[in-house]
Amino acid sequence: MNQKLKEKILESLSAVLPITGIVLLLSILLVPVDIGAMVMFIVGAVMLVIGMGFFQLGAEMAMTPLGEGIGVQISKTRNIFLVFFIGFFMGMIITISEPDLQVLAQQVPSIDNLTLILTVAVGVGIFLALAIMRILFQINLSTILIVLYVILIGLSFLVPKDFLAVAFDSGGVTTGPMTVPFIMAMGVGLASVRGDKNASSDSFGLVALSSVGPVLAVLILGLFFRPTEAAYTASAVANVSTTRDVIWEFLISMPPYVREVMISLLPVVGVFVLFQALSHRYKRRQVTRVTVGFLYTYIGLVLFLCGVNVGFAPVGSSIGNDIASASWKWLLIPIGMLIGYYIVKAEPAIQVLNHQVESVTNGAVSAKSMNRCLSIGVSVSVGLAMLRVLTELPIYWIIIPGYVIALVLSRLVPKMFVGIAFDSGGVASGPMTTTFLLPLSIGACDAVGGNLMANAFGVVALVALTPLIAVQIMGMLYQYKLRAADKAAVQETGVLDAMDEIIDFEEGYQNDRQ
Repeated sequence: MNQKLKEKILESLSAVLPITGIVLLLSILLVPVDIGAMVMFIVGAVMLVIGMGFFQLGAEMAMTPLGEGIGVQISKTRNIFLVFFIGFFMGMIITISEPDLQVLAQQVPSIDNLTLILTVAVGVGIFLALAIMRILFQINLSTILIVLYVILIGLSFLVPKDFLAVAFDSGGVTTGPMTVPFIMAMGVGLASVRGDKNASSDSFGLVALSSVGPVLAVLILGLFFRPTEAAYTASAVANVSTTRDVIWEFLISMPPYVREVMISLLPVVGVFVLFQALSHRYKRRQVTRVTVGFLYTYIGLVLFLCGVNVGFAPVGSSIGNDIASASWKWLLIPIGMLIGYYIVKAEPAIQVLNHQVESVTNGAVSAKSMNRCLSIGVSVSVGLAMLRVLTELPIYWIIIPGYVIALVLSRLVPKMFVGIAFDSGGVASGPMTTTFLLPLSIGACDAVGGNLMANAFGVVALVALTPLIAVQIMGMLYQYKLRAADKAAVQETGVLDAMDEIIDFEEGYQNDRQ
């Protein structure tokens, strides 16, 4: 086996093992799960681990160099209209390719799937173009975010409350495994040409602004559509009795994902072919490497999505329903928090973000510290989501104060952490959220007889919110430590200077006596 692939699979195993262990413990201690369903879950976990390994290596080999190359070429273009068009076009293409968006679109009633997908894609396209312009013209990210979120919160009061959660969820699902490696690499490529002191901090923020676009677009769409109920069909646990049944269940479920991922990847591959034909940026060996990277990405996403949807989602829905039906339903909150803490580590795009942060900051912000920070943030998110399911707490009461706190913090922390924080919010809400946490929330909401559109949906939005606060708090601690270190260095320098003066004085005194 390729040594690099082996490392990625082992890394994925360490990320997926905790959440698998938690579900196994829950099935033993609290909510008994049928043996067949548990075997399906374990096989799904194995596919998830292997799929994540292939995907991460594929993204590193293909999506990252392509995004970075396009970013570099854009920064050299003098024609502003051409830059805007390229950003808009790439945003549209990469969003339509995002598998998570297809999952969300199928859940929203009263709106044609294609209408919702194109609305979200236009939102991402416009705001990715604006994000590129921000980097080129060095506009402060915090200022833009404050203006946009004020507009966003104002619009949110004009749409039906049943539509609000879906709008905020759409901002999270658009930044998944397809978009994040590409968009983040584009930011690095754009900033690398500048070479000024703010270049590294400005390389972040593309994902952040690309997440705002679809929320605004869907809120505007909500002014014209009035969804009344959730068209959600719970994932049924497969009825299997032998190992052959298990394998057969996954085999017959795989073709849709084979086709879906192929449709998703083809536009990106087409962009690579066109970009290479026009720029001749990559040599033959690099082209081969990128091609193999696309193949790894394809295999990884097929295995990942099939494993998560067929093995994970039905168990998540079942566990949520069983816990919420019990007399001890309030345990759903701490259990949700525990699942949230570990499940974010299994998001494929999270690892891409964390390693890129570690690389850009030269290790000042390690992947390990980012993982811990995001885990805490998502843990709080899922706890709040479960609280909403049980109490029917309006999402306004969480979303608005949460964004106000995040925007205030954005004026207090180093610029680099603003971009990292708002990027991490979009990245944290990936396929694991939409295919395990959302079914968990819907299963619980169904058990307590709640409104699915108003109370179950919104978990993706909350998962996208709390990392903004958690990462910026980490930025404040980082700034405090940096200032403390500088102060200590100044004091040490002062002591050394004083000692030098004493030594000089003593030497002068001795010379005078002689």
